[in-house]
Amino acid sequence: MASSEQFVQYVCDRLSKAGEITAKKMFGEYGFYCGGKFVGVICDNQLFVKITPQGEKAFPFLPKAAPYPGAKPYFLLQDPDDVSLLCRVVKQTADALPSPKKKPARRTRSQAA
Repeated sequence: MASSEQFVQYVCDRLSKAGEITAKKMFGEYGFYCGGKFVGVICDNQLFVKITPQGEKAFPFLPKAAPYPGAKPYFLLQDPDDVSLLCRVVKQTADALPSPKKKPARRTRSQAA
C-alpha cells in the first residue's frame, strides 16, 4: 500500500518546527528532507527516520524497522501526533548528517563541443 499524499502533507506540517521540511516522491513512496538533508522515508503511511550514532544514544527507546524489504533499519516513529518527539528526532538526525554535496553543473552539448 502506497502512502497517501494527505498523510505525507500531514507529517510535513507536523515537522515544520524541526526546520525546512520537504518531501519527494520516490519509487512510489516518499523521501523527506530537513534543511536539504535526506533524513527519512514515509512508506505505507508510516514515518521512518535514519538512525545516527547520536540518535541511537538520545533515543534508545524508539522501535526500529525496515521501511521496505532489504532496507537498513530506521527509527519507526509510530505517533505522528507527538510533535515534540518527532521534531526532536528529525532535528537531531539532520544536525548529525553531513551537508549534501553540491553536484557539478551539467555540461550541455554545445559546451562539450
